[in-house]
Amino acid sequence: MMPFLTAAVLAAFAGYAGAWYFELVQGDFALLLFLATVVTGLYWLAERFWFLPRRRRAAAELETRAAERRASLSAQGIVVDDPQLAEAKQRILAQPWWLDWTAGLFPVIVAVFLLRSFLFEPFKIPSGSMIPTLLVGDLILVNKFTYGLRLPVVNVKITQGTPPKRGDVMVFRYPPQPSLDYIKRVVGLPGDEVAYLNKRLTINGKPVPTTQLPDYFDRDAMRYFKQFQEQLGDHTHRLLNDDERPAFVPGVEDFPFKQNCRYSLEGVVCKVPQGMYFMMGDNRDNSLDSRYWGFVPDKNIVGKAILIWMNFGDFKRIGSFQ
Repeated sequence: MMPFLTAAVLAAFAGYAGAWYFELVQGDFALLLFLATVVTGLYWLAERFWFLPRRRRAAAELETRAAERRASLSAQGIVVDDPQLAEAKQRILAQPWWLDWTAGLFPVIVAVFLLRSFLFEPFKIPSGSMIPTLLVGDLILVNKFTYGLRLPVVNVKITQGTPPKRGDVMVFRYPPQPSLDYIKRVVGLPGDEVAYLNKRLTINGKPVPTTQLPDYFDRDAMRYFKQFQEQLGDHTHRLLNDDERPAFVPGVEDFPFKQNCRYSLEGVVCKVPQGMYFMMGDNRDNSLDSRYWGFVPDKNIVGKAILIWMNFGDFKRIGSFQ
C-alpha cells in the first residue's frame, strides 16, 4: 500500500515540476517547497514513531527466535553458528525506498525551506530592466528579514522589520500576477509625489540629483545609451536613458489607485498611496514598472536584493551593488 501511495505522490510532484518546466502551468516554487516539507515531514514522523519501531521489534523477535533455537540445539549438544543472522537483521532494519525518498529527504528539505522562507532567497535576473546595476544572468541574494519576516506562501508579515527606503533594490510579487517575482528600485515611498517628466525624476517637488557619465555600451543590444549617476536617498547608482524612446508612457494598464496618476506627453506624475511603493527600473526607457502597472502593496514585498553571488558568464560581477 505505502509504496504505491508514495509512488503516486512522487509522480504528482514530478508531473507538476515537468508541467512548470514546459510552461504548461504557472508554477509557484514557494508552494511546492512548502508542500514537499509537509509531505516529507509526515513521512519522517511516521518513520520515527511507527515504521522504525516496527522494524526494530521485528529484528528483536528474529534475534530472540534465533537465541531460542541456539539454546535448544545446545541442550542437545549441537553447536550452531548462524552467520546470516546479522545480514537478516540489517535487511529488516533498512529503510525501504519509499522512505528513503521521503523521510530521508526531510532534514534537507526543511533546512532549505526555513533558509529560503526566513533568511535568504536566490533570484535570477531575467531581463535587462535593471541594467547597468544588474545584468541578465546575474544570480542575486535576497534578504528576507530586513523588511520584516513573512509567512511563506501567504506572505503575511509577522515581524515589523525596517521599512523600505528610497533607492533600495527590492524583489516583490508582480501586482497583476502575484505568482511572478519582479525586481526594481524603490523610487517612491508612501505619501510621496513622484514625477517622471521628460526623463527627469522629481520627488515631492525636488529634482533627484543626477550627473552625466560616459555612454554605456549594451552588448546585447549592440548600441550605446546615455548613462547617468543618480543620488536616490542613501544610494548612488547608475541609470540609462534611450534617446530613441519618447517621454510619454504607452500601454498603461488599469490598476488600483490609477486616479492618483496623471499621464501626459511629458511622462507621469503619481501620488503614492499609503502602504504602497512606486518602483522603477534603472534602465529607465526599457523597464516595465510602476509607470505601467501601478503601485506595489506592502503585502507583495519579498525582500531586499543585497548581493550578486554568481554570474557564470563574468565572475567579476560577484559582490555587492548599490
